[in-house]
Amino acid sequence: MHDAQNVFDAKTAYSGEWNVDEKLDSLKAQVIVVAIEHGNDKRLEELTPFKNEKYGGGKADNYLEFIVKTLKPQIDKTYRTKPNKKNTIIMGSSLGGLTSFYALLKYPETFGKAGVFSPSFWINRKEIFELAESTKKLKSKIYFLCGDKEGDDDMVRDLNKMEHLVNTKRCYCLNLNEKKIINGGQHNEKLWRDGFVEALLWLDY
Repeated sequence: MHDAQNVFDAKTAYSGEWNVDEKLDSLKAQVIVVAIEHGNDKRLEELTPFKNEKYGGGKADNYLEFIVKTLKPQIDKTYRTKPNKKNTIIMGSSLGGLTSFYALLKYPETFGKAGVFSPSFWINRKEIFELAESTKKLKSKIYFLCGDKEGDDDMVRDLNKMEHLVNTKRCYCLNLNEKKIINGGQHNEKLWRDGFVEALLWLDY
């Protein structure tokens, strides 16, 4: 999970936490969550796959390479994990949602599932849609979530468009996608916190 500051502890969170530890305890889930802190003013660079003409960024390849080649191998070496892609989920919101989706396209043999919450497709819209279009096969499970009050209509529009594009890569009958558009949902930790358990249970099924 990205943005570790907001995952476990309200004291470190920018605007509220996801309560992931309490939620996992209540589920008695056999899950290891590895939360990675963002670099504060470097967050935009870390969590955008492509450089935006106005906002910059575009160094997610470095970030994901660290996860895939350094962090995950260390976790798998240290803990009793199931390291295959079937048992590896990448999850995040906003820019973290964008990068989680990108990770499926770039490292399909590492990440078999993703929680894509309120993805900021807008910042790399042209590039991420072109990459998804050019991807011949997409076998990963994806849980899409957003609210219908996230500022404008682009979030819902982009999410619907991306889900449709993903469905052209495989039969919808395989039930590899789940999409939730929350009535009244805003772009904040509450939306993502409230959606976490359902997403995890669906992805882990």
